[in-house]
This record gives sequence, structure tokens and C-alpha cells, in this order.
Amino acid sequence: MTKYPTGVECHGGSLRLWFIYKGKRFRENLGVPDTPKNRKRAGELRSAVCYSIKTGSFNYAEQFPESPNLIKFGGARIDVSLGEMVNKWLSLKSMELTKNALNRYTSYMNVCCQIMGFDTNLRTITNESLLAYRKELLTGFQFLGKYQKNRSAKKGRTVPTVNAYMACLGGMMKFAHDNRYIDINPMGSISPLKKARACPDPLTREEFQRIMAVSPCEQITNLWELAVYTGMRHGEICALAWEDIDTEKWTIRVTRNMAVSNHFTPPKTESGVREILLTQPAIAALKKQMPLTRMSRQHLVKVHLREKDKAREDFCTFVFSPRISSRNGQGGEWYSPGSINGAWNRMLRKAGVRHRKAYESRHTYACWSLGAGANPNFIAQQMGHASSQMIYNVYGKWMSENSVDQIGLLNARFTSYAPSMPQSNAS
Repeated sequence: MTKYPTGVECHGGSLRLWFIYKGKRFRENLGVPDTPKNRKRAGELRSAVCYSIKTGSFNYAEQFPESPNLIKFGGARIDVSLGEMVNKWLSLKSMELTKNALNRYTSYMNVCCQIMGFDTNLRTITNESLLAYRKELLTGFQFLGKYQKNRSAKKGRTVPTVNAYMACLGGMMKFAHDNRYIDINPMGSISPLKKARACPDPLTREEFQRIMAVSPCEQITNLWELAVYTGMRHGEICALAWEDIDTEKWTIRVTRNMAVSNHFTPPKTESGVREILLTQPAIAALKKQMPLTRMSRQHLVKVHLREKDKAREDFCTFVFSPRISSRNGQGGEWYSPGSINGAWNRMLRKAGVRHRKAYESRHTYACWSLGAGANPNFIAQQMGHASSQMIYNVYGKWMSENSVDQIGLLNARFTSYAPSMPQSNAS
């Protein structure tokens, strides 16, 4: 039986070397079976490694390019493809993302891999290729050469969408750089594209009345009236239960949201957990809805909390249920945001109202409230913002355009409530 040369050993049926480098013992698995012939060759390799270490010519990355020990010396790890790195990053990132966010990230990175190539070596991606990728997202036309074979031109994406794609890709590239899969982060010098601040496009009262006049059923009318007169997010309305409503004080306690169909979560932010004080139109909408669903069956639903793998269970009698308005009575027990958005678009077309995104119902509430003279801090609390700063940032231009009402208010106040002036002492 051939003896093992110095520094050669058997590990799990294959040969492994050990040697001293920079004062520490390192082991490298050769991945070859333990045979007398291989033992001899391993001994020769080990002698060559020790000699190069002694003479100062040893290069760990060149000698063992796939070694996990490379990270200890600041060297890059084994080459990986773009697709492999995407899968690795998303699997680790999933621990801190909501289901909705993870779905978005996965979609963004799938598009990236389709354009740049799943099998592309991550270390060959340059700043230029990333700029080309961004240009294709923006314009939709082919120009990435070998990555674009047999692909037809597509409509480009908006600047905010492109920035979201690039931010996601930038997060993955930073992860790869931090963990030394790549030596240089090619995203380092790429800045987001400049974009114009989006302005709210609220409905006028006349437009809203026209939309409600073509509503397909009373429940849909009640749903959109509640949306416009409370400013609630659509996922919050889909998850709203009668157990959340105080019908004596007429308030709504918002504790649930639904960003992904049939997946209940807490509201979007911590400040989203709030109590909404209802206006008379909102109360009227709920009173009309009460005979339709208040006595419906109660459901036990799982609410996935922000902490990973934590959940609570809520008993819910849903305020809006597609089952009661479906033609065959076979609808679900609660709406999803996508389904009510579809109803919104159909009503806009039928009413002949200029198209707006369904989210404008929330902007409509804010603008109507500001126009009525409501305090921005109160509006922010009602809508679930952390502070009124969001109100000023989003609706600042709209507020300035309606300053004439404020001038009239000041004139009335200054005339009726002129403060008394201090009197000077007579000498």
C-alpha cells in the first residue's frame, strides 16, 4: 500500500492537500479519488506549492481558482454567471422583503437576465454594458449585440420604472462586490436618470359623479365612494372588515393591507396603522353597504407580519365581497386590488372621463380636503403618512394654485378677529 506523501490526506474518499501559508494551515480538496497514482501526483503538487510559497511566487487564486479560501486574501471567488448570482442574491434578500416586493425584484432581475444573458459571466459585465442595458429599458430597441439575437423591439419603459430596475440591479452588484465575486462594481458611477416630479391628477366633483353614475352595481359605488372620501389605499379597502369599523363613533381602524392577491399583511408602513375619522359621505357609503355584507359569514384569515415567518389570525367579516355582486354567486369572499382597478378603468371608459390611474382616488381625497381648508397634519394622519411633509412634497404645487381661497380666509379672519393693540402708558 502506497504511503501518503507529506501534506497529502484522504478526505471523504478524495485527496486533499494541507500546507502552511502566511502562518496558517490551509487545506484544499483536489477532487480526485484516492489511488496510489494520484497520491504521488498530489505529493508533487504539494511540494511545488510549498516551494512557490518559500520563494514568494505563490499566487493562491492562480493555483486554486475555485477555492473558498480566496475571500480570506481579498481575491475574487470562482466565476459565476449572472443568473446564478441573481438566484443567490434573491434567496438571501427574501428574508427582508415582503411578498409583493420580492415579486417585483424577481420580475426586474428576470428582465435583466433576459436582456444581458443568464449565462453571462458576472465579471465580464462592465459599466458600458450596464449603460446599454439601461438604454434598452428606456427605449425598448435592440442594440446590445450578441445579447439581442432574434429579439424584436419593444416599447420603452418610463424613467421612474427604469430607475427602479437599475436600483435593483445595483443592489445585486453591490452584494457581488462586497462578497468579492467581482473586483470592481461597474454600477459605482451610474446615477439615476433625472425625472420630473409627478403631480396629482385628482378628479373633479363633476367627473366623480359621472363615474359613479355608470357603476355596475351598488357595492362598487359604495367601494369607490369610500375610497375617495377616506383616501384609503386600495389594498386596505380590500382587507377592510366590519370588525374594524366603529359604527357609533364612525371611525375605521386600519390594521390590514393586501398588496398581493389573497395575501394579507399589515399596512404599507408603521404609520399606516391608524384610525380614520369618517366624513358624512364616507359614513353614507358604509350605511348603504351595511345591508349587503354586515351579516355575511365571518372568516379567519392569516395576516403575515413584518417579522419573517411571523403571522397573526384575524376574524373578518369583509365589507366588500365580490360574491354578492357576481351573476352566479360564485365570486370570492374578498376583492383583490387588481380586480377593483379593472372595474375603475371600465367605469372611466363608460363615463367618457379622461383616463387616470385608480390610485388617483387617494390623491382626490387629499386635494379635496386641502381645498376644503383641512390641516395638512390631519390629512397626513388620515392617509397614513408619517408626517405632513409628504403632503407638502406631493401636493405643494396644487396647494399653491388654490391659494386664492386662503387669501379670502385670511381677509375674513383679519377683519373679524383683529387683535387688540397694546396701549402706550400716558405720560
